[in-house]
Amino acid sequence: MPVLEWRKSSFSNEQDNCVELAASAPARLLIRESDAPDTVLTTNPARLKALLQRLKA
Repeated sequence: MPVLEWRKSSFSNEQDNCVELAASAPARLLIRESDAPDTVLTTNPARLKALLQRLKA
């Protein structure tokens, strides 16, 4: 199993819980909360973009 490179927001610091993203395959993204790293959601770029647009609206 390849090692995933989890990335978190530049707005986060070491003391905050935050959402982290990792690319696991072409067109597949993984999302997790830093304080619960064993719970991982799977999505794709189009769905994540739609979610972010909805949250910003």
